[in-house]
Amino acid sequence: MVEEIAKISINKVSDSRLPNVDWDNLPFGKVFSDHMFTMDYFDGQWQNPEIVPYGDISMSPATSVLHYGQSCFEGMKAHKDNEGNVLLFRVNDNIKRLNISATRMCMPEVPEDVFLEALKSLLNLDRGWVPSMDGYSLYIRPFLIATDPYVGIRPSVTYKFMIFTCPVGAYYSSAVPVKIETEYSRAVRGGTGYAKAAGNYAAALYPAKLGQDQGFTQLIWTDAKEHKYIEESGTMNIIFKIDGKLLSPMSGDTILDGITKRSVLDIARSWGMQVEERKITVQEIITAFENGSMEEAFGAGTAATIAPINRIHFNGQDYLLPNAGENDFSLKILNHLNNYKKGVVADEFGWINSI
Repeated sequence: MVEEIAKISINKVSDSRLPNVDWDNLPFGKVFSDHMFTMDYFDGQWQNPEIVPYGDISMSPATSVLHYGQSCFEGMKAHKDNEGNVLLFRVNDNIKRLNISATRMCMPEVPEDVFLEALKSLLNLDRGWVPSMDGYSLYIRPFLIATDPYVGIRPSVTYKFMIFTCPVGAYYSSAVPVKIETEYSRAVRGGTGYAKAAGNYAAALYPAKLGQDQGFTQLIWTDAKEHKYIEESGTMNIIFKIDGKLLSPMSGDTILDGITKRSVLDIARSWGMQVEERKITVQEIITAFENGSMEEAFGAGTAATIAPINRIHFNGQDYLLPNAGENDFSLKILNHLNNYKKGVVADEFGWINSI
């Protein structure tokens, strides 16, 4: 298959929908670019790579993904630099993470060079959809699903890999209030929490809705065994700035290894900040609020980039961060990441791929 990737079949749209985009009223994740990439796995190998007009896909009602949840995905973004080049941020890390998820879900890996060439071909074709305005980007959604038309619990033997894209603005338009969840659990030891598996998000929808009904944008998940340790938030990893130091839960089999979070911590270390990735108790966070050492809390993720947190609710009490989004570090790192992704600052870590 690797040798045949240059033979991607391309079927272009006759008329682009790009002129119809209302950039002043752009909902996140609802406006899709002209084309998508698709490739099928059967007879033990990936075959039939093609780029086609974005549209619906057809499948049997018995397709195994619909019944048994063999599905995983990634999220990444593309930006444009001042010369009009399309830039990808840490794309190789996303590719590796998709394959880690695929292995956990008993699915075939997508060869890294195939993935990258497919993505570059798609973005080159739809480069007009990559926004150049401040605050906008092209969101990229690669995903992998099981496609056997078979009702029986076993790994599928056929799969489909697809990539589609959509221009987006900010995921969160303001600082977010969150609730520390101590009843429901997102992930357990030995489970699929470290994989970007679709089922993880389905299981989180109900408790997240209960939190939203109470006025909280997201939950902060805690460990399933004791609800004693902070894990992550619904759409992002969580980072605290306490007494000048950055603290974040260590990634593991219950916490997604966030690429944005890793980037934030790597940059912070390069700036000379003290960074700790370790187990963090809920009580440690509450104590930091009570003794005045809590300076900032924010989420880090591809969709949100940096999402300042202005309120953390725990055990019936609100703990406030009234200057959320105006603090030195979260605002500084947000601006730096945005500039890094657009090629405004030097690529000191080798994270940028240019198309």
